[in-house]
Amino acid sequence: MTTDFPHPAATAGPWGDVPPPRVDPDARRRIRAARTEDRHIVAVLDDDPTGSQSVHGVQVVTVPDPEQYPAALAGDAPTCFVLTNSRSLAEPDAVRLTETAATDLLAEAARQGRPIDLVSRSDSTLRGHVWAEIRALHRARTAVHGAGYDGVLLVPAYLEAGRVTAGDTHWARVGGRFIPVGETEFARDATFGYRSSDLRDFVAEASRGAVPRDRVHAIGLADIREHGPDRVADILAAAEDGAIIVVNALDYADLETVALGVLAARRAGRALAFRSGPSFVRALAGQDPRPPVTAAEIRAAGRPAGHGLVVVGSHVGQTSRQLAVLRERTSLAEVELDVPALLAADRPEPLIDTAAERVTDALRRSHVLLMTSRAVVTGRDREDSLRLARRVSDALCRIVRSALAAGPAWVLAKGGITSHDLAVRGLGIRRAEVVGQLFPGMVSLFRPTVCDPRFAGRPYVVFAGNVGDDDALADAVHRLAGPGPDEQAGPSGSGE
Repeated sequence: MTTDFPHPAATAGPWGDVPPPRVDPDARRRIRAARTEDRHIVAVLDDDPTGSQSVHGVQVVTVPDPEQYPAALAGDAPTCFVLTNSRSLAEPDAVRLTETAATDLLAEAARQGRPIDLVSRSDSTLRGHVWAEIRALHRARTAVHGAGYDGVLLVPAYLEAGRVTAGDTHWARVGGRFIPVGETEFARDATFGYRSSDLRDFVAEASRGAVPRDRVHAIGLADIREHGPDRVADILAAAEDGAIIVVNALDYADLETVALGVLAARRAGRALAFRSGPSFVRALAGQDPRPPVTAAEIRAAGRPAGHGLVVVGSHVGQTSRQLAVLRERTSLAEVELDVPALLAADRPEPLIDTAAERVTDALRRSHVLLMTSRAVVTGRDREDSLRLARRVSDALCRIVRSALAAGPAWVLAKGGITSHDLAVRGLGIRRAEVVGQLFPGMVSLFRPTVCDPRFAGRPYVVFAGNVGDDDALADAVHRLAGPGPDEQAGPSGSGE
C-alpha cells in the first residue's frame, strides 16, 4: 500500500494541541471515483512552474494557448497545469493574462460539457498577486457562465515543505522549527512583501481593505477532523458573493477531507474556485503519493551524451546556502552573470554574448553552473523590481538558448521565474509531462513533449528558489549526473 511521505507533526506544534488527524483510508479512491464519474477537470493556473511538485503524470502547457487545451485535458478526469508565470509580471499584465487563460479554460470545459475546478496556484509563502488574480477568476467565470464564484478557498499549505496552517495562522518550517510566515524572509520580498501571518488578516492586507477580517470565513482543524466532509460542505454552502474561505491543514488527510467536502458542495450547486499552494492540487485530484523518480525514469530515453547545465537565478537565502554546498561538493565549471553590470550597461549584448560563449565552450568539457551574482538588486518600487528581474531572466534565456549548440544532457533551473523563462524562451518547451519529483513532494522532473529539437529527450528539472535543505541542490545534481540505476535520493529537506 502506498503511504504518504513524512510531513510535519499533525497534532501538536507552536500552534498548540489540535484534534488527531481524521482517518479515512478510502478518501483518495472516493475522490477519484467521483471525478471519473463526472468526467471532472482540474485545471491549474500556475504563476510559476513549481506548482506541480506534489503531483505526477499530469500535463503542463508552458504558455497559455487555447489550441493546446483539448489535448492537455483529454481523458476521463484530467489534471492540467497552465503556466502563466504571472508572478514575474506587473499586476495589470498578470491580471489580464490570468483572466484570459481562465476564460479560455472555462470555455473549453463548457464546450466539452464537463465540470471544472479552476485553481490559481501560487507560492506557499504567500507571495504573488493574490487578490488581483482571485478577482480575475471571478470575471472569467462571469464571462462564461454569467456569474462569479460563490466562494474561493485559500489553501496555501505545502506539507512536504513544512508550510502549514493552524488556528488560521500560516506557518513555515525554517531551520527545523516552525515560525509564523510573516516573520520569514519571504514576507520581506521586495515585490510581494507583507506583514500578516493570520490568514484572515492577510486577506484584508492583500485586498487593501476590500475584504475586512470579519468577512473572511474559515474551515478549522476541528471542523475537518471531528466532523468531516459534511461539516466542510456546510461551511461552503454558506459562502456567497465570492467569499474567501481560509483552509487549515497540517496533514494530507485534512486536505482530502476538504476535497470531499468540495465535491459534495459542488454537487449541491456551489460554484467554488481555489487559491492554493502545491499540496491541495494533489488532494483535489485524488492522487496517491509516489516515491521519487528513479534513475531509469530520469533517463527514460537512455543516457544522453554531453554534460549538464545548472542555472541559478533565485536570490532567496535558501538558494544561496544550497549554492554554497553545491560548489563545495561538486566540480562544475562556473560562469557568473554580473547582474549590476548587466543592469547598468547601455548595451548589455557584449556581456551576454561573452557569458554565452563561456557556457557553451565549458559544456563541451564538463558540467556547468551558470549563476547570477549574489548581491540582490532591487528597483525603486515593486514594479521596477519586477522589470529588473525580467531583464536578468531575459539574459539567462539568451545564454541558455546559445548553449543548446553544445547539446546539454540535462538542464536544472533554480528559481520560479528563472525556470519558466528558461523552459519557454531558452529551451523552446511548449508542452511537457510531469514525470514526478527528485525528492518526496519536491523538485519536479519535466519530460518535454514539444520543445527545441536540440533538447528533445532530455530531462528538465524545475527547482523552486525556496525549497530544500542546504544539501538539496547538490543532491539533485548528483542524481542527474549519477552513474547508475541504483543511485538514491539524497537527504533533501523541505521548502518551496
